[in-house]
Parts: sequence; structure tokens; C-alpha cells
Amino acid sequence: MNLAKPAGRVRWVICALLFAAIALSYVDRLVISVLKPTLQQQYHWSEQGYGDVVFWFQASYGLGLLLSGRLLDRIGPRLGYLLAMGLWTAAHMGHALVRSTFGFAWMRIPLALGESGTLPAALAAAAEWFPQSERAFAIGVFNAGANVGAIVTPLVVPLLTLSLGWQSAFIVTGLANLVWLVLWWGYYRTPRQHRSVSAAELAYIESDQPGRQPQPRAPWRRLLRQRQTWAYLGGRFLIDPVWWTFLFWLPDFFHRARGIDLADFGPPLVVIYLTSDVGSVYGGWLSSRLLRSGATVNGARKRAMFCCALLAVPVIGAQYTAGLWTTVALIGLACAAHQGFSANLYSMPADLFPRWAQGSVVGLGGFAGAVGGMLMAKVASLTLASTGSYAPVFVFAAVAYLLALGLTHLINPQYRAVEP
Repeated sequence: MNLAKPAGRVRWVICALLFAAIALSYVDRLVISVLKPTLQQQYHWSEQGYGDVVFWFQASYGLGLLLSGRLLDRIGPRLGYLLAMGLWTAAHMGHALVRSTFGFAWMRIPLALGESGTLPAALAAAAEWFPQSERAFAIGVFNAGANVGAIVTPLVVPLLTLSLGWQSAFIVTGLANLVWLVLWWGYYRTPRQHRSVSAAELAYIESDQPGRQPQPRAPWRRLLRQRQTWAYLGGRFLIDPVWWTFLFWLPDFFHRARGIDLADFGPPLVVIYLTSDVGSVYGGWLSSRLLRSGATVNGARKRAMFCCALLAVPVIGAQYTAGLWTTVALIGLACAAHQGFSANLYSMPADLFPRWAQGSVVGLGGFAGAVGGMLMAKVASLTLASTGSYAPVFVFAAVAYLLALGLTHLINPQYRAVEP
């Protein structure tokens, strides 16, 4: 049954809170990437040492996703976010106490474990608050918070570092999380428990999942026997390393290739992540529009993903362009493609799995993406140490999304849902 959109907008307030949480998580994880050239020069970090910092973040993030997905199936997004952000905030602020890549690697472990709950909690909240016809668009909107966080970081971190020292970049940004936690705990409830939700909005939210009753949980071995699980895992394994590499290495790329220093990172990174925001919203909007126009979920999701995958291909030339802003445009287009592609890929667990299994599937997919990111971190650090070139990274980024779409289609060509 298709219901008209109600006047109620509580679900979009929830979406705004999720947007802010994603933005804060990205600020906290990206402070180190903006500071890398400064810390590398001041404390004589090696490329392999920084690669290890990224590697252990990804390893811990992947492990945390396995655990957080299962935990969120049990405790829900409200308490889940409280625990996750509390842990990562303490670890993030603790970075100010260390100096070496070894110390930073240790601090990245609890940071990653806490931040691993961010996306599963957000997706669980989206599954509670949005019907299928709006879900990809909502995911695209709050996932755009990643780009806002990536925009804010190179603007705020240099100002804090140059005026108060690099340690302040971790302390000040960590304090913002405490404000969000108060707002989240005070406002978030399930739709049926929220006093501000109208009957019309509740009916609209639950229009494709009447009652939304909890069900028994499935062990991983049952989920791993489903082809739908492997379609999601395969896509995450291929595309997540591209995004992680851009996040953690772009400031270093611009420093190496264009001679940009800490005070000047802001403009190119702001343009890149503003472009990413457009891609994030557009990718989710496109599939939602196709669904409302009568397309099947299979057709809508994959057509949107294909359009985004094509937009990533030109990034193969980013290493060889002569002008800074041409390079920025190519990388920005690829980041927009990633975000649009992700908005649809991240809808897959909610589209294809019962609610009681979605957190576990998201966790497994995040683990697969983290494994890919770990491998990419090692390859990037070894390549830079030996050649100083980012060319292999851009080659992989250009083809990863077409490969991911081809793999997910091969495994689940009909986009068939798992039988409860």
C-alpha cells in the first residue's frame, strides 16, 4: 500500500541528528590525516609508521563492526549510539597525550571500536523511521554528514593547530560530541514511543512493515549461507578501500603532488567534499525517484549504482593532470560517485533482510570493507615509500565501483529478499 506523505516531520529531525553524528565521527577520525604532514615532520614519522596507524584503525573498525552489528540488533540505536560515541570520544581526546606512530596506533583502536557503531546505528535508526520508498534518500542525506565532517576538519584543524597547538585539535573537536549525546538521548525514541509522531506519520513509516515485530536472531553461519549477504560483503570489500584511502591520504597527496601545506588544505578538500555531498543526496534521491515512478527495487538500486560507477572512472587521470583544480574536480567527482553508490548499497540490508538480522549484515559488510581498507593501507604505504606515486590508488578507484556492481549483480541478479 502506498500512502501519501504525512504532514509529520519527526523522522527528518531524527535524520538531522544522524547527519550530525556522522559528521562528528568523520571529524574525529580525520583530524590525524590533516595533521599528518605536520606530525610527520615534527616527530619524524615514516610512511610505514603512518600506514600502521591507518591499518590498526581499519582492523579495529572491522572487528568493531562485527560486534556492534550484533549488539545493535539487541539494544537498538538509542543506547547503541550512547555507548559508541562515549567510547570514541574518550579515545579521540586521548590522542593529545601521545607523540609516536606507535602511540597513535594504540589510540586508534578504541576510537575505531567506538566509531564502528556509527553506521550500523544510523542504518538501524533509518530502518525504524523510514519506509523503503524513502530509505535510500534518508541514508543519502545523513551519509552526506561524512562530507560535512570532511569539510569542517581541514578548516578547523589548521586554525586550532596554528593558534593553540596540534593537541587542541583533538580536545576541542571531542567536546562537540558531548553536546550531541545530550540531544540524542533526550530526543530519540522508536516511532511508536515518540510522543511527537502523529498517527498519520506513524502509519506512513510502517506502511511497508506492518507492526515491525521483533523476531529471533540468526547466527552468522546462517547469514553467511545467504547469497544476499555475499552480494553486500563483496560490494563493501571493493568500494570501502577507495573511500578510506581518500579520507586518510588526500592531504598527503596534495602536499606531495601540489606542495600544499597545513594552512592551505582547506579550499581543495572543501570543494571535494561539497561535491561528495551532492553525490550522496543525488544517489539516494535517484533510486527513490525511480521507485516512486514504478521501477522495481532491483532496477532502481542498480540503475542508480551504475550511474554513480561511471562517474568514478575519470579519476584515473588525477595523478597526471597539470592543474590543481582539475585534479580537485576529478577526485571530487569520484568521491561523489562513492557516496551516491554507497547510499544504494547501504540500503541492501534493509531491503533484503528481516529487521532482526540487518545490524549483523551491516556489521559483516563493514568488516569486509575494513579488510579491504587494511590491504589498501599497506599497499598505499609501501607504494609511497618505494615510488612516491599515488597512480595505483587512482587506477583502482576508477574501476572499483563497476566491479562492485558487477559482483553484486552476479551474486543476486534479481535482488531477491531473504525469506524470513
